[in-house]
Parts: sequence; C-alpha cells; structure tokens
Amino acid sequence: MIQGMMTGISTTMIPINIAMVLFGCFAGSFIGMLPGLGPITAVALMIPVTYGLDPTSGMVLLSGVYYGAIFGGSTSSILINAPGEAATVATALDGYPLARQGYPGKALAIAAYSSFSGGTIAVILLMFFAPMLASVATSFQSADYFALMILGLTAVSAFAGRGAVLKALCMVVLGLMLATVGTDQTSGVQRFTFGSLELLDGIEFLLLAMATFALTEGLMIVLKRDASSDSLDMKMIGFKSLAVSKKEFKLIAPSIMRSSILGFFIGVLPGAGATLGSFMSYGMERNLAPPEEQKKFGKGSLRGLAAPETGNNAASSGSFVPLLTLGIPGSGTTAVMLGALIAYGIEPGPRMFIERPDVFWGVIMSMYLGNVFLLILNLPLIPYFARLLAIPRNLMVPIIFFFSLMGVYLVTFNDFDIMMMVFFCIAAMALRLMNFPMAPLLLGFILGGLMEDNLRRSLMIYDESMSFMWERPITLTINLTTLFILGLPLIRSLVATMKARRQAA
Repeated sequence: MIQGMMTGISTTMIPINIAMVLFGCFAGSFIGMLPGLGPITAVALMIPVTYGLDPTSGMVLLSGVYYGAIFGGSTSSILINAPGEAATVATALDGYPLARQGYPGKALAIAAYSSFSGGTIAVILLMFFAPMLASVATSFQSADYFALMILGLTAVSAFAGRGAVLKALCMVVLGLMLATVGTDQTSGVQRFTFGSLELLDGIEFLLLAMATFALTEGLMIVLKRDASSDSLDMKMIGFKSLAVSKKEFKLIAPSIMRSSILGFFIGVLPGAGATLGSFMSYGMERNLAPPEEQKKFGKGSLRGLAAPETGNNAASSGSFVPLLTLGIPGSGTTAVMLGALIAYGIEPGPRMFIERPDVFWGVIMSMYLGNVFLLILNLPLIPYFARLLAIPRNLMVPIIFFFSLMGVYLVTFNDFDIMMMVFFCIAAMALRLMNFPMAPLLLGFILGGLMEDNLRRSLMIYDESMSFMWERPITLTINLTTLFILGLPLIRSLVATMKARRQAA
C-alpha cells in the first residue's frame, strides 16, 4: 500500500497531471453549476478531450470533472432551487431556504466545506479499504439491494413536516407510479404510455425535477409576491457572509463525519451512487436530530444542508471502488468512465493493482489534490454566485424559467418534454398549495426502477417466495435497521411520556 501511495504521489505531481486535475475540477464545477448538466454529461463532454492523452492523465482529468461536477452541482440547487442532478435534490431542501433567509454565502460556504470534507474522508477510506470493500460489494445480491432501497425510502419521514408523514408517503407512492411509465426492460411490455411514442423511454428525471422544484418555485415567488430577493443588500453579500462560527462548525462536524462514512459505503455498492448517499445521509441526520433541531429541517437547517452535500461527495468517491477493483460501474457516471478505461485498453479489476498501478493509484491520489483545488476555486467565487439572489424578482423569475426550460430542452431536444414539464409544474403547484412535499416524489421516482428490478430478480431466484427478505444475514440486518428507524419516533414518544410521568410523580 505504501509503495502504491508513493507511485500515486509521483504520478499525480507530474506537471501535466496537476494541470489535468485543475482543468478537470474547473470544468466540472462550471458544468455542474448549470441546471440540467450533471456529472454524466460533464464526463461525456470531456471524453473527446482525453483522446491523445496518456491513460493516467486522461483518467485523472475525467475523475476531476466527475467530483468537480458533484461539488458544483449544489450551487443552482441552493440559489434558485433548481437541482439539475438527482444527487443535489436533498441539498436544495435546506440550502435554498437558508439562502432565501439572507445567508446565501453561508449556505454555499457550508456546502463547499462539507463537500471538501466528505470527498477527503472518502479518499482516505478508499485508499485503505478499497480491496476489502470490493469483496463486500460483490457479496451483495438482489435481495440486499431491494432491502437497501426500502431503507432508503424510510428517509421519507425526513422530508415531512409535523403531522404530514401520510402526505409524504402518498408522494412516494406517486413517484413509484411515475417510475413505471415506459417500456419494461425485462419483458419489453409498454406500460402507461397511452400509445405515445415519446413515453416509451419513460419520464426523464431532469424534466420532473425542474418541474417540481425550479418552475414551481418561480411560480410560488409570483403568487406569494415574495420581495425577499429585492430586499437583499448587495453590500452585505461579501466575503464576511462566508463566515461560519465555531458553534456552527461544532453543530455540523458530527453530521459531516457520519455522512462521510455512510455516503462512502453506499457509493461502494454498484448501482447505489451519490443520489442514494445524499438522501440517506439527510434522512439519518433528520432522525438522529433532537426534536428542537428536527423542526428546522426543511427551513434552513445547517445539519440538513451539510449532511446530503457530504454524503453525495463521499459516495461519488466510493463509487470508484467497484470501478477500479472489479470493473463494475458504481454509478451512471462511472459507467461512462469504464468505457473510457476500456478505450485506453485497460481492463479494470483485481489485476489492475499489479498491471497498471500508475493509473489505479494516480486516480486515487489525484483526488486529494482535486478536493483542495475545488475548495480554492469555489470559495473566492461564492460572494459573486450569492449576488444572484440580489437580482430583482421581476428578473429572477424569468431567469429561473429560462434555465429550467432550456436545461431540459438541450438534454432531450423534444418539444413533448417541454409540454410534459408544464403539465407536471401545474400539478406540482396544486400539490404544494395543499402542503404536499415534493422531495418524496423524486425519492420514489429515483428508487422505483431500481426497486422493481431487484424485486423481480429476487422473486425469480427464490421461486416467487418472499422468504428472501429474511433468509440472508445481510438482508435481515438491513430490514431490522429499517424497522428500527420506523419505530424510532414511537420509542422517543414512549420515553418522553415516561419522563413526563416521572416528573409529574
């Protein structure tokens, strides 16, 4: 390991590779900030640039673009409530309210610190535990993944206000229903397409996210006649607004540590990715928070902002474990990177340690440098990003609409998707006016396809029996964890009742 680390350091510190890390981080951050262009698009756009480069330099560049896009993707979520990537949906839940309260600089700074911490801790874990975790990842079967998705759905309580858990559950069911639209990948049967060719491939996540978050937020600003953006003092949005007090650091530090570990281990599992890492980190912190702190979630909680931002960056680093050690992509973005590796003539897997240690350790050690570059690049620009909120309302709303509509159109180039987006926006507005939360809808939509595939495979393996839910130790452990999380509010309520009775006595 020490020899490999030295190989990685010597490879990373070559001037051309330092330049590739810097360029990758800058390009990834810039592309990630634009609504609609996530890390998959960013990496795909950079693949032609890597032609002609040394394999190590090319992979270092693509890696920098990947975690740079994850790092920068929080900006549009926090400032204009437009999460163009699934992994940043949870970031918007508390980041945007905090920005609207007059702390856009602090929100972006906490996101930057959390991203840096999550990425750095994950790289340390990746360096020490990659071979061991690869064997753990291969031991996961369809039943375990299905149980993990159910565990992920328990985070729904984190997105519900007091007394609104039933509404959140209804939105999860609606999200699961929307995930079934399109052609079934196993049988080829068309489901709920109503004869429309445009729905054969299902509903685009970006379309749904922009309709339920960005467009509806613009309409809500108009309906509420919210003049908060007009009243922001541009002189107050400077480097002083980036200050995070010691008390605030103490508040978010445990969340960052927990979310880094959780996010990394979720990222290690093939197919889980940064999205599930961010949602589960948010849900974990919401459930672990004391009742007073829980009330702040969804209204500008610092823990609610730090947890998902840490989790998605840690998971993006963790997804390199199955890619480099097994040749299995841990996310959609690493699937694109797998194609780049194969194009270079490199076969990722257990032999990569021996045959191409320069590429393996070069990618890992470049992540240290990349996280530092990302912090240096992003922190000085935060005051200028934050000034977006000082734009008058009559200009901000058209900007939100423009970026949302163009972001979807430039990805799909389909007029039908724009009409679908308007339809979902109208439906989401009606639901928001009735106080239905939107995040559970996206959570159900994101996990719906994965749950269906793993449930179907599990039933086929176990001859249509539900015994797979408890026969394997891993599956049983995950299910017991789910039951514990679901029963935690009841346990807390019983403990509080017992304390009250003792005090009364």
